[in-house]
Amino acid sequence: MKLHNLFQKVLTVGIVSTIGFSTLLASGAGAAPAQAAESVAVSKGSQIVNYGKTFMGRPYQFGASTSTTRVFDCSSFTKRIFSKYGINLPRTSVAQSKVGRAVSKSNLKAGDLVFFSSGSRANGHNVTHVAVYMGNGKILHTYGKPGVTISNLNSGNWKRTYLKARRVL
Repeated sequence: MKLHNLFQKVLTVGIVSTIGFSTLLASGAGAAPAQAAESVAVSKGSQIVNYGKTFMGRPYQFGASTSTTRVFDCSSFTKRIFSKYGINLPRTSVAQSKVGRAVSKSNLKAGDLVFFSSGSRANGHNVTHVAVYMGNGKILHTYGKPGVTISNLNSGNWKRTYLKARRVL
């Protein structure tokens, strides 16, 4: 009799486990390669942002060499932090604005490049500045006196001069 009860319990557990596992697969959990790839991209974007934050406060210098980390301009900064993760960006913000794929402001993810028309060379539609989207409306970039800094994408100069965004991950 004990053997019969044990067999019933094992069979019941097996059936319940099979039903639970089948339901899990049917609901899409564990069976979404596109979602898995997307979360890897987000993860890499966060890694790039975190690496970029290690340069906080480094001075800005227009035309800074890409071979140094003592000073940066906006595009040498993005080129440097993306290259650590195997993404080779062009040297200038204008050239960087043409790689990857377009992404709307409402769909930005950490690691997306955001472009602006600001400063003395701006005319409202020329790319003159690049930053990295961090998430939560924040951008990581370098310009002027603060050097490498974090700014709010949705206020002040950055809101007013925003042009577009590109996803390169």
